[in-house]
Amino acid sequence: MTQGHGSTVDGVLRRSARRTPARIALEYGERGWTYGELDDAVTRAAGLLRAEGLAPGDRVAAYGHNSDAYLIAFLACARAGLVHVPVNQNLTGDDLAYIVGQSGSALVLADPDLAGRLPDGVRALPLRDADGSLLARLSDAPPYDGPEPRAEDLVQLLYTSGTTAAPKGAMMTHRALVHEYLSAITALDLSAGDRPAHALPLYHSAQMHVFLLPYLAVGATSVLLDAPDGDRLFDLIEQSRVDSLFAPPTVWIGLANRPDFATRDLDGLRKAYYGASIMPVPVLQRLRARLPGLAVYNCFGQSEIGPLATVLAPDEHDGRPDSCGRPVLFVDARVVDERGEDVPDGTPGEIVYRSPQLCEGYWDRPRRPPRRSGTAGSTPATSRCATRTATTRSSTG
Repeated sequence: MTQGHGSTVDGVLRRSARRTPARIALEYGERGWTYGELDDAVTRAAGLLRAEGLAPGDRVAAYGHNSDAYLIAFLACARAGLVHVPVNQNLTGDDLAYIVGQSGSALVLADPDLAGRLPDGVRALPLRDADGSLLARLSDAPPYDGPEPRAEDLVQLLYTSGTTAAPKGAMMTHRALVHEYLSAITALDLSAGDRPAHALPLYHSAQMHVFLLPYLAVGATSVLLDAPDGDRLFDLIEQSRVDSLFAPPTVWIGLANRPDFATRDLDGLRKAYYGASIMPVPVLQRLRARLPGLAVYNCFGQSEIGPLATVLAPDEHDGRPDSCGRPVLFVDARVVDERGEDVPDGTPGEIVYRSPQLCEGYWDRPRRPPRRSGTAGSTPATSRCATRTATTRSSTG
């Protein structure tokens, strides 16, 4: 494979594989992958995808549950110069057809139990658990030996939720996501010694890009789960296999309300990450009282910025639990009024970003001129402090 400078999504894994090839990178069910094995699987999967007749820049949709195959497919698309399109596994009918069609996906990688939902005429390849699936063909596949993608190439279309209009595909480049990974590593104190569980869907940018890929970048051992099952999570914590977890407040509420929360040996849980909404103060107090050594982080952002924009650190939760924190390493943020002027503390406004993490625009939609010079990406917010630090208050995730 022609080598470039390595500022690519798949380059994150390649560098970790060179540093610690024998270290376990990923555990999923009964399967475990060392960094060397995972990197080799990605190279072979990239070769398989290109052998399907796909060319650089082609879109490949992924419609599956959490699995090692899902991660390998994403990284293989990145390595082969393809554009990955994650699709919510719960979508059906017109909603599913819209994203597959609007993205112009040339191929859909689908889990067998979901493939029957795809629109007629869509070309599909099973991800796993079937003869001829991507995962089953890896052992006989030749490694990909084509050119490495460039940092400025598109690597993923992250579709927005579409709450007020049809979903839009935020165009993410390799460079944007690699910047976002470094922002996540520094703001969330991610390290190779952590033992994270990844239980939220990988089609969502938060679990994939704020946690799983940054943890691969630092060389940690990750445990991938199908869902945030309380029994499984508590077992993993007691067995010292997991010491950090990301989940929305609804999941943390469920865990804190379990009858065995007070009796299980959960002291090994060191880091708790949440996002999408404010953590109820009683739940936060209960978590911290039961686990006094627990470091709690609030993560805020949106698809267009990769998605991490601000973080409320553990030592900032006291006295301001409704804040979404400070901008991360590669994000400039301001809270402004309708004229683009900074608003005083306590005044509602709009948060605007400037960052190398930002998307290039929306797929197949004409670029509109920005409303204000030097800003992009916005969401309602309320200023909590001097806007030079851009600490904001918002329930948007």
